[in-house]
Amino acid sequence: MVFLHQQNPSRKRPSSFIPPFPQPKIPKSSSSTTTTTTKKPPQSQNEAVEDNQVSSSSSSSSVDKLVSILADAGCTLINPSGPPCLPSDHHKFRNHLNRLFSSSDTAPALRSDFLSGFSSYINLQQNFRRVLAFSKRDGFGAKRSESLVRQLLLVPAIQLDLQIMLLEKLPEYFDTNSVDSRTTLSLVDDVARLIIDQFRWLDFVVDPNTFTDKLLQVVSICPLHLKKEIIGSLPEIIGDQSSNNAVVGSLDQMLQEDSEIIVPVLDAFSNLNLDEMMQEQVISTALSCIRTIDGEHIPNLLSFLLLSATPQNVRRIISQIRQQLKFVGMSNSSRSSQQRKLKGKSLVDNTEASILDALRSSLLFKNMLCQEVLKELSSVEKPQDHKVIDIWLLILIYMNGKSMQKSVEKILKKKIVESCIREDMIDQCICGNKELVQDYFPWFLSLSEHLLACKEQKARDFGIHIYICLFGEFGDTYFRQEVLGALVTHVGSGVSFEVNSSLNTMALLASKYPQELIPLSAHINGILDYLEGFCMEHLHKVYEVFSKLALAARSSTYCFGSSIADELLMIIRKQVSHPDMKYKKMGLIGTLKVVSCLGDINNATRASPSQKSNCEEALELLRTSLDSCKQLCLPLVLFYDELTTIMLHKKLQPEIVEWVGKHAGEFESKFLSDLQGGQLPGEDSYCGLEGELWMNLDGDISPICLSILSLSSSSLQSTSSLQVLPANFLLLSAVERLTNQGSLSGIDALLGCPLHLPSSKYFSEAGWQSLTAKQKQIVCLSLYYAANWIRELLNAFCTQVTGRFECTSQATQMDIIVKLLKRLRNLVFLENLLNNCIKCHPLSLPELHLQVDNSGTLLLNKANNRVHFEKNGEHKKTQDNKHKKTSKESSSDPNGKLRQPTILDVLRKTGAVTSQDVSNEESTSQSSKGQTFIPADQDSCNSTGLISLEVSAVAKALEAQRFKFRPLHVQCYSLLMFSNNQKSCCLDPAVELPLYLYLLRDLHNKLDYFMPPGKQFSATCLSAPAGFTRMTLQEFLSNVRPLFPNLRRHFDNAIFVLKEGDGTCEDHWNVHSASAGNPEVASIVFSKSVVSTLAFKEVLHSFSKMLNLIDVQMHKSVLSDLLEAFQPREVSENVFSGLQHSPSPGTIEYLYLGASSFIEDALDMACSFSFMLASESLLTLESVVTSVQTILDKSETNGKGIHSPSIHRILPNLRSRLGTSAQKLLSHNWDSEHLENGWKNKGEIVQKILQIYLENSESKSDLLDKLACSILPAVSSSGTTVEDDHLGFPTLCNATFIVWCRVLHEGNIAILNKLVKEIALFMKPRAAVQIEAVEKHLIKIQKSVNVVVSLVNLCRTHDKVTVRAMSVKYGGKFVDSFLKVFDFLQAHFQTHNELIIQLVTELQKATRTIQTLCSEAKGSKQTAITSKIPATKRSMERFLFRVKALFHSTSSGCTFWMGNLKHKDLTGQVVSSQAYADDQNNNFDEDLAEAVEEDQPISVASEDGETE
Repeated sequence: MVFLHQQNPSRKRPSSFIPPFPQPKIPKSSSSTTTTTTKKPPQSQNEAVEDNQVSSSSSSSSVDKLVSILADAGCTLINPSGPPCLPSDHHKFRNHLNRLFSSSDTAPALRSDFLSGFSSYINLQQNFRRVLAFSKRDGFGAKRSESLVRQLLLVPAIQLDLQIMLLEKLPEYFDTNSVDSRTTLSLVDDVARLIIDQFRWLDFVVDPNTFTDKLLQVVSICPLHLKKEIIGSLPEIIGDQSSNNAVVGSLDQMLQEDSEIIVPVLDAFSNLNLDEMMQEQVISTALSCIRTIDGEHIPNLLSFLLLSATPQNVRRIISQIRQQLKFVGMSNSSRSSQQRKLKGKSLVDNTEASILDALRSSLLFKNMLCQEVLKELSSVEKPQDHKVIDIWLLILIYMNGKSMQKSVEKILKKKIVESCIREDMIDQCICGNKELVQDYFPWFLSLSEHLLACKEQKARDFGIHIYICLFGEFGDTYFRQEVLGALVTHVGSGVSFEVNSSLNTMALLASKYPQELIPLSAHINGILDYLEGFCMEHLHKVYEVFSKLALAARSSTYCFGSSIADELLMIIRKQVSHPDMKYKKMGLIGTLKVVSCLGDINNATRASPSQKSNCEEALELLRTSLDSCKQLCLPLVLFYDELTTIMLHKKLQPEIVEWVGKHAGEFESKFLSDLQGGQLPGEDSYCGLEGELWMNLDGDISPICLSILSLSSSSLQSTSSLQVLPANFLLLSAVERLTNQGSLSGIDALLGCPLHLPSSKYFSEAGWQSLTAKQKQIVCLSLYYAANWIRELLNAFCTQVTGRFECTSQATQMDIIVKLLKRLRNLVFLENLLNNCIKCHPLSLPELHLQVDNSGTLLLNKANNRVHFEKNGEHKKTQDNKHKKTSKESSSDPNGKLRQPTILDVLRKTGAVTSQDVSNEESTSQSSKGQTFIPADQDSCNSTGLISLEVSAVAKALEAQRFKFRPLHVQCYSLLMFSNNQKSCCLDPAVELPLYLYLLRDLHNKLDYFMPPGKQFSATCLSAPAGFTRMTLQEFLSNVRPLFPNLRRHFDNAIFVLKEGDGTCEDHWNVHSASAGNPEVASIVFSKSVVSTLAFKEVLHSFSKMLNLIDVQMHKSVLSDLLEAFQPREVSENVFSGLQHSPSPGTIEYLYLGASSFIEDALDMACSFSFMLASESLLTLESVVTSVQTILDKSETNGKGIHSPSIHRILPNLRSRLGTSAQKLLSHNWDSEHLENGWKNKGEIVQKILQIYLENSESKSDLLDKLACSILPAVSSSGTTVEDDHLGFPTLCNATFIVWCRVLHEGNIAILNKLVKEIALFMKPRAAVQIEAVEKHLIKIQKSVNVVVSLVNLCRTHDKVTVRAMSVKYGGKFVDSFLKVFDFLQAHFQTHNELIIQLVTELQKATRTIQTLCSEAKGSKQTAITSKIPATKRSMERFLFRVKALFHSTSSGCTFWMGNLKHKDLTGQVVSSQAYADDQNNNFDEDLAEAVEEDQPISVASEDGETE
């Protein structure tokens, strides 16, 4: 033993090491001599030798005692073959030692000797390893058992001393791994780990606190690998017997010093038994480490945090993770540079992948986390607070199952629409992270599929961006096939906006990745299966995709590249040659789209010997298409229109432009005739009709004329070339502009040349009667083609006055402007004349452009057409109901295009039908077989036999077929800027006002296309007019924006004419009409007041609609220009009343206030002329307020101010002035001449005015109380009031009484519903409830009850069925809403019982009346009332039992009786005959008042039993 003691082990720590703890205090015994000797320093070498010898002998003696004690217990310590041999019965062995060291008289000495011997024995590393190693049982087998140290640690008497001894030995073996840090010793060879392993899972710990303190002291100085081992094993070592506060504090301190131990610390925290306070401290510590620890440890940290979440702290944990976790922070540039450095190595960041796995597993393990994450994301409002990790969290939740997918889709769409989640964030997620995103590819694809199917444009654009990113990032065939397959599925959905978005995506892919798409073209060929259901816009997109692929395929190196182009060309050639118009249309669109790609000057390539050049291929396609449709008008029109569009938007190769120019040059030989001295050489008869030159602006110098009459007469026998005339001329003008630097000087003779039309004598009464049906048809067609010719002249030559062309002089431009204004006057004249002819001789006009019917898209004018037919159908149906002798066929629509009767109201609400369109009844009773001229009105023919034309009237007969006309282009609105009135004898603005009115009406119709669709009317039902579909709102506004000041000028002129009256120079219109070449074929009815009134309305309509366009509101410059155009000449100081600070001139606030002041002035002026004008002004003023409110809503949604942040300050001012203006209209004393047919048919506008008055008053409830309780009861059933002047509201009369009742009923219920919501918020748990607030709510309820009682009791003085039906309907709805406040009444009954009882008692007055109304309606079988009785009865029954429950549940002792009603009428008289006894038996008292008045009063019992 001495020899072993003197050995110097190689792995033992040097003796200079000073342990951090004092030596263990071994009990004093015979070994005390040894202890004393070791404390004295050696005086010399001989003395030291003597001391060592003494020490060795003492150690040998203590070891012998150790061996003896263990041997007595059955353990053989000295085992040459291995570890000590333990007895088979471990429990007996431990009990023996425990009794020996604790119960016997010599226990302290034996315990001391044993510990001293054990300490001496383990000084040798070899011995130490033996006692730490696993022993074998008695040699009966090789079965492993526990070590000797482990068994000794389970002896309570010596456990603590052994624990301290072992911990003190631990630092000697810290450096066992320092020889080679790259390798790790096994557990058998690593003494330090063997020591720690002895402490795991002990059955008990005698002194856990002391042991834990010592252990933590050792841990603080351990090397990193051992520190991690011990910290991770802490829960197994100390168990639940120790106070964990010290453990948490020590680990927290260690974690701050060294973040490398985060993983074992988190493991320890997870397995320790901590109270709530300590758990919160641990979570706070972990949250603080998110930013500081290495990325490789973040997954463990996130898992710990999320799995430790509780309902109390989960939101804080999620919020901190979102804010502090930097995820996918590497920029694209750094990723690309890293990619170059790694040279093909995997770029996947294992840390990011591990983070996603940790988040996903945590979310999957705890369902609560998914809900809380979604709530947290929903609560984040500011766009700058959203991070990339938010997208990943949504993706991970989306993966967890279908139950959460709807919520994720809803939140994601909301965030995208609000611009909180942006495209650059998805770029950070996908771009450069192929390996990371690969596992999540199906879920990204699924979300993009959902977004592309959304109605919101922003959401669809975001879905398109995801598709593009996925296709670009994943180059593998599988992934790209998945993307294309999803897009093809969208195309087959049949939903217009979804199809459009998917095709836009494919077009972007074809532009960005044409070569990559060529091998995958087979996967998108499925789109061709849906061609029959596509509209024109979709067909363009489809062929754009395939044209780009075909172009790329011609230069592709793929062996199958040329086959794609050949296949596409084969398809479109088959379609073009198909006899069916539907397929021919597809082929023409496809052909011209291919031509636009192949013929582009940028795509000119040299052809190989075996292949045609792109230009040659394009020319061949053009020739083939033209040959296939030469004999068909509509396909040829489509061909010309599409080719014109290509010419204007593409720069084609010179050979193609030359070919088009040669073909367009044939226009002269087809449609023009030469003149000699301003006259036709010969006077021929065309089907018995004489011709005449109309509208010659160039006089005798005009060399040509347009041969309309001759071509119209010949068109009855063959296909008319006049159908192609407008499209052919449009193509000719496009070629001329393209080849002449934008100038039309080469064809300017066409602008002023005359038109050869039927003689003017046929438009007299005698002349018209002399015509046959065939001749009348020729006359109508000639006028129709002439009107459309002039439309195309305006479209072409208006480009010469809107642009700047160096080759066009100012004099030439002025001459063109004069001629354009004359042509516009010709157009107004021709359409009015054609309208009268169509009335007399109904005729289906030929279409001048191809319609889009197969897709289900309804053009705007076609919608108006259906409205026209619908009104005719309704009129016929009314006649059928009256006479009941008309056959069913006569009341049906001959064209089969009748729609639901409600479409008229829907169109009127959405603005598709103006007030002028439906203000008067149409004359539809003319027979199509009549041969005589039947005027539309009584005054259509005057005494001279000339047709009477009203200049300003809407061409109602033409409106039904307006969709067939050629459209006016936006450039034509530039004519609003010009005037030719300077050469008149006096300046009369009314002379040109009808011309501007014509343009304003067209502008109004085009604005309807850009207006947001109504809830009941989809956007597809109001598509753009023909030729207008490809213009975006931004392009439209850029063309209309310069016209804002001119709208104001025409508005001022209309007001000037209204003020001046009809007495100035009535001859001016005729003079200007004659100068424009209009023949004197009609008596012109020209009312200046009517024209100015209509112009007044149209300007206000256009201003209102433009003001509420989203793009106008979002662009400050456009909005400022529009508002600035409608500013008063001087802004009054009263406009700024109520504002603390007046806005500065030029700001948005100032302009809004100024515009509202301008409209108010117009309203004041309109009150002197027309009720309808004044109401239009009020509606425009409301649109100003709506525009401000929309801007504020958008600002709050986007989290930033679009305009000035103080714009909200002017909203109360604008609302107040709007309410005052509405009151002004209601209180104005209107003369009969200003009402336009009295109050008949004005109920809708009165209802709107009254609603505006109520909604914008200072106190809506007070105003309702005044109107319902004071004003309306004073109106008798005859429409007169008791007091003078209708109590200040002349608009309240017998004709409008029902409207007033309805509005007040609806307003009162709206107030009560709003009050219910306020009370619901008020009833939420609070610290204290204010009595004043309760009384305030009760008073509001009382006012609402008073209003409904007063309105219901109006039935006692007004016996109209409609009034009674409204009382039953709205009374039941009021009771139903009133039931929702019963919880509030019950909660505060003790303190406000009198007020609540008064509420219930007052409401019974209304329920009594309603009960009587129901009884009388059943008796008289008034179906208008009986249909509303069941719902009302249910509400009143619920009210009865809620009242009973209220008094029963309160502790005030209230008594409740319920009895039967007597059968009374509305006057209160008892009805003697009980004819409806069955009904009466079931009609028990449905409200408290019946029981109160008829039987007994409510008895409120006091404490002493008395009643009051």
